[in-house]
Amino acid sequence: MPKEMLGPLNFPIHRFVLGEFEVTAILDGSVRLGISPPFLLNESDAEIDKIAKCANLSSEKLENNFVPVVINTGHKLILVDTGFGSLGRKMGAGFLKERLMQAGYQPTDIDIILLTHAHPDHIGGLYEDGELSFPNAQIMMGHREFYGWQSGERIPEQRAENRDLFLKFLSPLEDQIRFLNDGDEVVNGVTAEAAYGHTVGHMMYRIRSDNHELLIWGDVANHYVFSVEHPNSLVGFDDVKDEAVTTRNKVLNGAADSGVLVLGHHMPFPSLGHVQRIGDSFKWVPATYQLRVQ
Repeated sequence: MPKEMLGPLNFPIHRFVLGEFEVTAILDGSVRLGISPPFLLNESDAEIDKIAKCANLSSEKLENNFVPVVINTGHKLILVDTGFGSLGRKMGAGFLKERLMQAGYQPTDIDIILLTHAHPDHIGGLYEDGELSFPNAQIMMGHREFYGWQSGERIPEQRAENRDLFLKFLSPLEDQIRFLNDGDEVVNGVTAEAAYGHTVGHMMYRIRSDNHELLIWGDVANHYVFSVEHPNSLVGFDDVKDEAVTTRNKVLNGAADSGVLVLGHHMPFPSLGHVQRIGDSFKWVPATYQLRVQ
């Protein structure tokens, strides 16, 4: 008897223990887009085809994930980025809020929202139907990021609609936001670090608990092959491209040298892995069972 095909299934919640903390990666959604643009902008079509085929990937399409993170310190529940919200529903994203509840948390449970930067897939979920999605949460973000978007001085022309979204969503909350600079402690065990370039004031967050460490690097690298293995290649998503290249190389070098566990917003879900040095470049090595046998 014929059996019904049910289609691909990718469970969108992944929780693991980090020392005395719990970390939950939640897939806000995925979309498909072409490789060029936005990746490998300074490579020829032939070279892009070669790079993709070497990684067993399509040279025409890729899957882009959006992965907010919940950190439970035992005292505070911290959400890193808010996904697309309603802005992404028609294209297959914006499901953080319902999946957060599937993971065992209510939106009212969130104490702190940490924003890496102000692109739509990171701030779009701040509101739902005109109301704050996480009404009890204090918003924290980079000082340079907030005032860069507010002034508009270094915002590229293609981000005009994005700046309008910032002015609508975040600018009215200025007096309620805690602004962070490089090295600032968010709470015990969570530190903000500058990672400028993807946006004017992009931040990443280092999590430490009981001799375990996680680097949530946001959008420092936006693809596990086209960015991580080719850090000097220009990326269309990066607002300040030369600075983004410098930051990407610095962070990848640091991650490779230290062996730190990394969680990247656009890495293949559950978006956890390590950076390995391969000659003059790097490779993304997905985390597997080592997180369960510490």
